[in-house]
Amino acid sequence: MTTWTDRTADLAGGRPLSLSAPSGIDRAAHHRIDEPWLAAAWSHPTTRVFVVSGGQVLIDETPDGTTELVMTPSFEAPLTEAHRYFLGTDEDGVSYFALQKDTLPGRMDQSARPAGLREAGLLLSPRDAGLMVHAVALENWQRLHRFCSRCGERTVIAAAGHIRRCQACGAEHYPRTDPAVIMAVTDDQDRILLGRQVHWPEGRFSTLAGFVEPGESIEQSVRREVFEEAGVLVGDVEYVASQPWPFPSSLMLGFMAHATSFEINVDGDEIHEARWFSREDLRAAFETGEVMPPYGISIAARLIELWYGKPLPKPSDAL
Repeated sequence: MTTWTDRTADLAGGRPLSLSAPSGIDRAAHHRIDEPWLAAAWSHPTTRVFVVSGGQVLIDETPDGTTELVMTPSFEAPLTEAHRYFLGTDEDGVSYFALQKDTLPGRMDQSARPAGLREAGLLLSPRDAGLMVHAVALENWQRLHRFCSRCGERTVIAAAGHIRRCQACGAEHYPRTDPAVIMAVTDDQDRILLGRQVHWPEGRFSTLAGFVEPGESIEQSVRREVFEEAGVLVGDVEYVASQPWPFPSSLMLGFMAHATSFEINVDGDEIHEARWFSREDLRAAFETGEVMPPYGISIAARLIELWYGKPLPKPSDAL
């Protein structure tokens, strides 16, 4: 039996899901507490380093038209007032580190520019995107978890950026990942349910999504979120794929879900509007500009494509 996961691979045509493609980087977690090894890796001439600040990095376009992270040898890295995170090694033995700083460094090369993950994730190679998503996720967690949740004392960075340790009570704190479900809901007429959040611009529609609650399975979360946001009951739920989403600390779990009721009643708090679309409805709405597709980096676009049967039109295609 063909599953939605099988159809995802067919539809993608080898195109990986943004931020989820194999990066070729071994995170080498066993080295994170090996200080002599880390010191040797940092001083090695092949080691490469980039700076992350406020969720942004420097990117640059190469002469062949590709975009890459701006990285330097470790001996050129701006270590002053920086936190150092070990990200892993590649198949050639090159080690990669990120430095968390309050600002990005200035560049002699005027073509380099700052970019956040929503933009850079679509431009970078799988290796560079994988390094960036790792670094951004660590930076987000580090900035928000500087004090011990057990005793309130300030914590210190350990394990090359992957642990915060309290020297007062001995507690260790690990990076937080919040599971969230995102689902393309279809009905008996093979229509898809899309919604517009209250803070989105007019015409921006996407799949419904929400966080998994304590003591809840992901399937239960899909059903609860759809009912809470749109008043629609869901029966069958099938997992499709996942995507890291460090905005600031989520893991998106993508599903296809089948509705058992069809009347829409939006909650008005998170969802301002929701509609059922046939393929013809959605194509016409794209062409007229009435509806804008979700941002390309999100798994939401892939879930809608999975139902739609082909890649969604780009904004320029609808002009």
